Amino acid sequence: MQTRKPTATVSKRAATLCAVIALGITGACTSPKPGEMVNDPYEKTNRKIHNMSKGLDTAVVRPVSMAYGKAVPNPVRIGVSNVADNLTLPSMVLNGILQGDGELVLNNSFRFVINSTYGLGGLLDPASKMGLTQMDTDFGETLHVWGAKEGAYLEVPLMGPSTTRDLTGKAVDAVINPVSVLTPLTYTAARRGLSVAEKLDDRYRYDETISSTLYESADSYSQTRLLYLQNRRFELGQSSGGSDDSSTLFDPYEDPYAE
Repeated sequence: MQTRKPTATVSKRAATLCAVIALGITGACTSPKPGEMVNDPYEKTNRKIHNMSKGLDTAVVRPVSMAYGKAVPNPVRIGVSNVADNLTLPSMVLNGILQGDGELVLNNSFRFVINSTYGLGGLLDPASKMGLTQMDTDFGETLHVWGAKEGAYLEVPLMGPSTTRDLTGKAVDAVINPVSVLTPLTYTAARRGLSVAEKLDDRYRYDETISSTLYESADSYSQTRLLYLQNRRFELGQSSGGSDDSSTLFDPYEDPYAE
């Protein structure tokens, strides 16, 4: 497993958000290389879901995110995203324990305590100024550390690109986050609202790259798939062109804009 590079809360997963998933829509900062290895046995169904998500982005997600980004001042949007990120830290700490990653556990634990107190519940980010930048992880990575294979590529309604391993990880993360377990149900709507606002902000901030992928690519589905898999494998310390699943297929699609 690779050594993680901590990321600042404001930039929120600098590598990951280059291929940000905003309410089921994804974009990226780099062009994929031809010849990517993918395992996509459900491509026919995945393409239908992708087209539905693309239509949703056109009709709802992009217009709403543009309105949100223009109407809400940047400091407020940053504060909202900071709070949303802060609430994910206990889950990351738990995953760090499951992965046996002491550095991640200590870093994110101190970060959560500092930002929850001196940072006014995560609204501010004094921890980053102290060198405790966020170290991202999730249960999908935990499964990877435990030896689980990547599995098939999936397009999930309202969630966007994933794999069978990562979809399982997202489902587990949803129920093991100590914040969700220990706080009253009355705060559930507020937490979800913060998460939605953060994703809208992501869609607004990365509009150029997301829209380029969705609306300018010769094949937005294959482009999205390659970008997601490249980014995820990079996060897990794998080569961007390889999979840890032996049942991979050669991708016949090439990005016409790739050099």
